[in-house]
Amino acid sequence: MESVDERDRLAAEFEQHRTRLRGVAYRMLGSLGEADDAVQEAWLRLSRTERDEIDNLAAWLTTVVARICLNLLRARENRREEPLDGVDGGAGSADPAEEAALADSVGVALLVVLDLLSPAERVAFVLHDLFAVPFDEIGTLLDKSPAAARQLASRARRRVRGADPAPADHGRRREVVDAFLAASRGGDFGALVALLDPDVVLHADAAAGPAPAPLVLRGAAQVAKGAIAAGSARAAFSGPALVNGSPGVVLAPHGKVFLVLSFTVEDDRITAIDIIAEPERLRGVEIAVLGD
Repeated sequence: MESVDERDRLAAEFEQHRTRLRGVAYRMLGSLGEADDAVQEAWLRLSRTERDEIDNLAAWLTTVVARICLNLLRARENRREEPLDGVDGGAGSADPAEEAALADSVGVALLVVLDLLSPAERVAFVLHDLFAVPFDEIGTLLDKSPAAARQLASRARRRVRGADPAPADHGRRREVVDAFLAASRGGDFGALVALLDPDVVLHADAAAGPAPAPLVLRGAAQVAKGAIAAGSARAAFSGPALVNGSPGVVLAPHGKVFLVLSFTVEDDRITAIDIIAEPERLRGVEIAVLGD
């Protein structure tokens, strides 16, 4: 029978790996509540296993968490979950502020793209590209050969990065988009006006705002006021992304796209903003991760 001291030592060992396991599970599931549940399940399985049967605890725990996440992803795919009703949906039991901060650190666009992958692609990409797990271990987990696991990760990688090479001016466009996002979050009216062309036009479809009708704003002052009004409410779970091949912003609570902002940038100023939230239009938007 396991002694109290042995159990305490096992718990202490497990805690040394909790942060990494949580990171693995969150990137696979896109939900902090589900990630914490997966990590807790891994602890329960460890507590029922003889410690001397495990040669490499870190690898063992990573495999267990990955298998739990894979089962959840497959069940989720079979259910074909309904989309979120709004930006606060699907939070689960996790602290929304903590989850928003974690989404920002991981990258909202990455969570969006990962959510579009098959369970096997998502597991292969997360384990190999983000946590350096060898393909032979990934193949065993997925019941596939190492070569097949490598192909899954490669397909996922192409989806994450987007199909087309970035134009030469993407770097500057991204700087403009990042500055717009920071200024709207911070309520900096002057900085927003400086980023906007005096004749900028903002178009928002009927699903983008509180009123069920399209919205058009014209002029730097009006667009800046609208951006500040929306920025505080939509700051969480929003971040830069490649939207239809050009730098933009995606709002995606828990990895589910709610709306995107597409920008037209000319001479380092934003001349047009298109806010897309209607489900049919969103299905036609291609989202990828912006490179550094």
